[in-house]
Amino acid sequence: MSGLKPDVVDLRMEAFMNPEFKLITGRTREQAKGLHSGGGGSEEHIKATSRVEISPDDMKRLEIRTGEIVRIKSASGSVDVAAYPADLPAGLVFMPMGPFANRLVGPETNGTGMPSFKEQSVEIIKL
Repeated sequence: MSGLKPDVVDLRMEAFMNPEFKLITGRTREQAKGLHSGGGGSEEHIKATSRVEISPDDMKRLEIRTGEIVRIKSASGSVDVAAYPADLPAGLVFMPMGPFANRLVGPETNGTGMPSFKEQSVEIIKL
């Protein structure tokens, strides 16, 4: 076993080996309006992209209130964003494409030339 001790666990990576949620990202009308009206750094664009949508059941289980700030953490980074209920299956969360979602997506492209913006493993931490 090349010198590794089987009883030593890196707790930071353990959360990503057994993720609780899958993140998908995508375009939204609000995200596009903010991007085109003032650019990626505009207040409208930041407001439209600094959010995560979670199933009502998951929000209840995690005791997260609508609009409450939560930390979304992936193997590539973390962001603090407002949480909102959405018609999603339990275990799946959605974020609009933009600077916040981009911090959670790793650089690996699996030979496609494009990082995966779908099914990122994430943890949701109530702050």
